[in-house]
Amino acid sequence: MLNLFISFIALAISSLVVYGMAVAARSRKAGVAQVGISSLTSSAQPPQPDARGEAQRKPLRVLMFGWEFPPFNSGGLGVACEGLARALSRGNASIAFVLPRRLGVSSPFARFLFPDADLKVYEAGSLLTPYAASGSYVQDEDGNPLYDADIVGEVRRYARFGAKVARRESHDVIYAHDWLSFAAGMAAKKVSGKPLVAHVHATEFERTGGRIDRRIYEIERAGLHAADRIIAVSNRTKDLIVSRYDVPAGKVEVVWNGIDSAAEAASAEPTRFDALKAAGNRLVLFMGRITLQKGPDHLLKAAKRALEKDSRIFFVFAGDGDMRGQVMQEAAALGIANRVLFPGFLRGDEQREAYRAADLFVMPSVAEPFGLTALEALRSGTPALISRQSGVAEAVKHALKTDFWDADDMAAKMLAALSLPALSGELSKNGMREAATLSWERAASRVRDIMDELVPEPLFAYA
Repeated sequence: MLNLFISFIALAISSLVVYGMAVAARSRKAGVAQVGISSLTSSAQPPQPDARGEAQRKPLRVLMFGWEFPPFNSGGLGVACEGLARALSRGNASIAFVLPRRLGVSSPFARFLFPDADLKVYEAGSLLTPYAASGSYVQDEDGNPLYDADIVGEVRRYARFGAKVARRESHDVIYAHDWLSFAAGMAAKKVSGKPLVAHVHATEFERTGGRIDRRIYEIERAGLHAADRIIAVSNRTKDLIVSRYDVPAGKVEVVWNGIDSAAEAASAEPTRFDALKAAGNRLVLFMGRITLQKGPDHLLKAAKRALEKDSRIFFVFAGDGDMRGQVMQEAAALGIANRVLFPGFLRGDEQREAYRAADLFVMPSVAEPFGLTALEALRSGTPALISRQSGVAEAVKHALKTDFWDADDMAAKMLAALSLPALSGELSKNGMREAATLSWERAASRVRDIMDELVPEPLFAYA
C-alpha cells in the first residue's frame, strides 16, 4: 500500500514540476518573470520595507522585556528578540533591553539592563526557560504538569525590577515578549502609563499540548488583557488567543517571524557529515528541541517506513530535550538506531553546516506557533517538509507540507524529495528566494507601525 502511495505522490509531484517548468518557459518567452512550480498557486510575496523610509521614522524609545538573548538562549524566543531589536534600531528606535538576570551579553543596537544587586534573582535553572520540558514538570496528585515551585516567584521578582526600570528609564512604549515577561511589562505600564505591546511567541496551550498550568495561564491572560495591542506570530496563535483568553480579535495583529536576509558564509573546515555524504548517504535533518510539541516521535515512525524503501538515509536529530532518551529508545525498538544520529544542540557554524549538509529538512511539529528553523533551512537552500500544524506553513509556499500524525504521507514525501532531483532543485531555489522575503526588517517594520499607532507625535525632538 505504501509503495502505491509513494508512486502516486512521486508521479503527481513530477507532473507538477514538469508543468511548472513548461509554464515558466512559455512565460519567459512572453517576457513574464516566473519563480517556479509554486508560482502556480502562491500569492504575492510581502513587500520589503524601504531602508531609507525606516531610517526617517520619528525617534522612538522602546523599553523591551525578554527572558533570553543569544548566545544565552534555549530556543527561538531569544533569536526573535535579537532579530527584532536589531531591525527596530535601524528604524530610529533606541532599545533598552531588560533581562531578568545578569548575562555576558552586549550589542551595538541595544542597551542591556539587569537587576540591581539589592534585588535578589536566582540563577535560572533548567525550568526557568521559555521552553520548560513537559517531562520535567512537577506532577500534582492528579498527574497534571506543574512548573517548578519558584517559577512564579522568579517572574514576580522580574516584575519588581521592571517597575524600578520604568521609573528611571525614559521610554515611549513597552514591548514584552511571552508570558515570562508579561508581568514585568504590566508593572512598567502601571508606573509610567506608557502603552504596552505584548508579543506572543507561544501560548501555554501550545507549549503543553493543552495540559496547562493555571498559574501560567492567569499571568498570560492578565498580560494580554492589560496590553494595548497584541502581536501573534501566526494566525493559529491568534485564534488561540481570541478563543482561550477572551481577547477581542481586533486587538491582535499577526506578524510572522523573520530571518536574517543573507546566510552566513560556510566554513571551509571539514564537517562531521562529510564522510556520510561521501559514502552515498542522504541526510534528513530535524533541528529543534526534542520535546512533545516538536513531534520527534512522529518523524521516527515515518523514518522507519522510509528506510524500508531506501536504506541509504541517515536521520539527524539535532537538539536536546526531555524526550531525547525516549526517542533513542524508540529508534532502537524500531530497529533503526544505526540510521539515527543525535549530535546534540547545535549553534553557530555547526548549525549552519548541518543545514547545508542536509538533503531535506523535516519539521514534524504537533503544535508550532511559528517555526524559525524552517526559515533557517530554506535560507540555506535546503528543501523543507513542514507540518501543516505550524505557523510557518501559513507564511511559506515553497515547501512540502504534511500532517504530523500521517507517517505514511510524511515518508512518501521524504522519499519523493530525496529521489526526484527536479523537485528538490525547485524547492531549494524557490525556498531560498522566499526565505529572503521573510526578513526581520519586514517583521520589525510592521511592529513599528503598531507602536507608532499607540505613540503620539512628540511635541519636541528628543535630545
